[in-house]
Amino acid sequence: MPDMSGFSPAFQRLGAALAAVVLQQQETLAEFLPREDWSADLTARTYTSGGVTVRVSLLGSYAVRERTWLWGWANPQFGERHPSVEPTLVIRALGERLGIPEFTTPEIDLSWYTGPAGHGGELIAMAAGGVLGGGGYIGAGYDGGSAYLHVDDPQAPPAAWDPVPVPRLLANAVSLFPHHPQLTLARLLSHHRVPFREAPGLTEARLPDGGVARARFDDLGRFVDWQAEHSAPAPSATPVTP
Repeated sequence: MPDMSGFSPAFQRLGAALAAVVLQQQETLAEFLPREDWSADLTARTYTSGGVTVRVSLLGSYAVRERTWLWGWANPQFGERHPSVEPTLVIRALGERLGIPEFTTPEIDLSWYTGPAGHGGELIAMAAGGVLGGGGYIGAGYDGGSAYLHVDDPQAPPAAWDPVPVPRLLANAVSLFPHHPQLTLARLLSHHRVPFREAPGLTEARLPDGGVARARFDDLGRFVDWQAEHSAPAPSATPVTP
């Protein structure tokens, strides 16, 4: 299990709730937006890659050498009144309301992070992007780090419900935010309006096709497996030959 001790419990819980939803949306965004030579105009709030242009806002940036995350509103090159930053201020407001210091601290030291994400800033971008919803987020590399942009554009399709990748999404999400796996699954199901019930060590979901899926968790709350029983389609009527 990765060391998450440098993150606040409130941030870890929110990240766990959003992680699977965000990872699925990232896969959907990757299919829509080519990752080729790119350009961005943050004043115009545009990002262009492979001939596709989407509207974006600036979440923040990660500096590789310093290993710090800097929010767009705290960056002197931009500030909270910049057109690309204003749409993200709801994240800071949520942090103030829920007591999440990672959302309210201008610059965050992440030198302690050694988990499976590329760096700790990726986890902050994930949580921030999950709060905003929309089309996902983009890590746009520059000399010395990466800027993280949120895709706020109706062109970007939302991820559709699919039970097949659920165990993979859940396992990947839990590898990044490991402490609340049952919450991670619950938020993914509720995001797609899939009815479910929870019991100790078990989440049972009623699938849209009429089938049932069950996720099991061990005594420590860790995800164990996912089994889906799909409802068989009704047989088609056999034509009667006169």
